Amino acid sequence: MSVTAGPAFHCAAPLLVTRAPSFVPPPGACDCHSHVIGLPPAHPFVAERSYTPPEATPAAYLGNLRALGMARGVLVTVSVHGDDNRLMSDTIAAHRDRLAGVAVVRPDVSARTLDALGEAGVRALRLNMLFGGGTGLAALDVLAPLCAARGWHLELLLDGLLLPGLEQRLAGLPVPVVIDHMGHLPPAGTGQDSARDAAISALLRLLENGRTWVKLSGAYRSSAGAAPWVDTLPLARQLHAARPDRCLWGSDWPHVAQVRMGFSPVDTLDWLGRVIPDAAGRAEVLVDNPARLYGFQGV
Repeated sequence: MSVTAGPAFHCAAPLLVTRAPSFVPPPGACDCHSHVIGLPPAHPFVAERSYTPPEATPAAYLGNLRALGMARGVLVTVSVHGDDNRLMSDTIAAHRDRLAGVAVVRPDVSARTLDALGEAGVRALRLNMLFGGGTGLAALDVLAPLCAARGWHLELLLDGLLLPGLEQRLAGLPVPVVIDHMGHLPPAGTGQDSARDAAISALLRLLENGRTWVKLSGAYRSSAGAAPWVDTLPLARQLHAARPDRCLWGSDWPHVAQVRMGFSPVDTLDWLGRVIPDAAGRAEVLVDNPARLYGFQGV
């Protein structure tokens, strides 16, 4: 479960991968959600951040991909850097054959900035309603047309319990939408079951429209327990059963906003093996779906 400890609290560094995953990832597998983090003064942190992370270098990120058996990856600009996308975009630009990016911009972003991000390998813009430093939902109607003009999508980090009220608005956007971390929905039995059920129904309807995607990721953020986060499996399996062709997976490395690090990145991949026990199903989520959404070529 995500841990909060006051404004801009210091969070733990990720653990190293010291064992092989429980299954061998297929060729062309993609980790669709990770971050790189620089340190001030070269890479300033925004004052309104929710946490203060340790450094997560591009070299460490690429090492984590190798350790997990991932051929490809998607980097998302982390909230503590606000709309400073330099470290993310420089990293993906140096590995255009295997990396793509999701940027954070403000509503007054210039066309020149967006064009440069696209040239680097950015394929989406992110709205973040959960952590300080991100761009919020108020920018949705401004940024959606900018994404549509470039063939990009929008990625939303939000409280999934709000989905029933947002459903029609999201369904009417001119771009595909990716819901991060299964909508951060709580597990069953936490006293919010009625609201949770309504949110799941809304998410399933959005998936059925064929223009919404969901990341089967961040189980540790919503679980009431430790790895392997078994209370998150029913929802993940339900989402995958509904639209396996609209599901993605990400390790969420380096697992920011955690006071204590009680799991390894490999545990997040093992969790996916529990969600999808068959190799063909995992190949669709790890290879085919990311290739379609982010435009990766070949295997």
